[in-house]
Amino acid sequence: MLLEKLCNASGVSGFENEIRKVIKEELTSHVDEIWTDTMGNLFAMKKGSENAPKVMVAAHMDEVGLFVDFIESSGFVRFKKIGGIDDRVLPARKVLVGDNKNPGVIGIKPIHLKGGNNQVVGSDDLYIDVGASTKDEAGKSAKVGDPVTFATKFVQSGNILRGKAFDDRAGCGVLVELLKRSHSINLCGVFTVQEELGLRGAGIAAYALNPDFGFALEGTTAGDTPTKKDVSPSTNMGAGPAITVMDRSVISDKNLVNLLVDTAKKENIPYQFKRTITGGTDSGAIHRTRSGVPSVTVAVPTRYIHSPVGLINIADFQNTIELMYKTINQL
Repeated sequence: MLLEKLCNASGVSGFENEIRKVIKEELTSHVDEIWTDTMGNLFAMKKGSENAPKVMVAAHMDEVGLFVDFIESSGFVRFKKIGGIDDRVLPARKVLVGDNKNPGVIGIKPIHLKGGNNQVVGSDDLYIDVGASTKDEAGKSAKVGDPVTFATKFVQSGNILRGKAFDDRAGCGVLVELLKRSHSINLCGVFTVQEELGLRGAGIAAYALNPDFGFALEGTTAGDTPTKKDVSPSTNMGAGPAITVMDRSVISDKNLVNLLVDTAKKENIPYQFKRTITGGTDSGAIHRTRSGVPSVTVAVPTRYIHSPVGLINIADFQNTIELMYKTINQL
């Protein structure tokens, strides 16, 4: 399954080599051109008619994770976070260290021992245990600067998919499937890097392409879990693709939002609006490129993003593919 390959691959921000290789192998035989820029963005071109608009559709390859910061004489490995990770999800998580994916676990004192408590422990007070008792021994498994990913394996249970990094491997999956189809427009698919560190890859990619329109594909927060009071969630898992009207990085182009909504209604595709304005996406970088690019973000609702494991509904994923395909070919 495509999403299984994407989610199981590693790709912490700045270390996207493995996920880029997986996507390139998946797409090479389906597109007219494919190349990588100096930043690490992967471009895949699907040509339409000569005078058709150039449409950039971006999905970021990178995921949140950690990197090795220091190795203590006792063999314990200290780390720093890459991207926005809540400290509460880190203790006792299994991780994979470095390109060789050496196993480790994020250690914390149990509540039974002196110094153990039920308070949230900050990441600076946590460590990775690679089973070493000296610095030299630990050096066989971890080196300063090594990326660290969560050791989560993809699982499907009926309509529910469980795995790491649906933000944004869900968007990458949608874009891969779009690039396998024929289009009337000139589709420029870009799998961007370092989105989690400030939309870094998308701005460079958009400048190079100078597109007529921009779309960002995402995995966004599904806030439909139990709460103390009945409040409107950001999105609902299973309710269809989520269209962003506004977030902290962009106010989406109104014409593109209307086109998405009209297409969804016409094609009987379920859709919803993202009802929070926190966070940012690659649209935030694309729409400010050169003289400006009309842009909008469409996302697959995802429970527990930026954590070791997330959930999506496969129907949301498939409906996002259909909505995007039907919409971009009207441009």
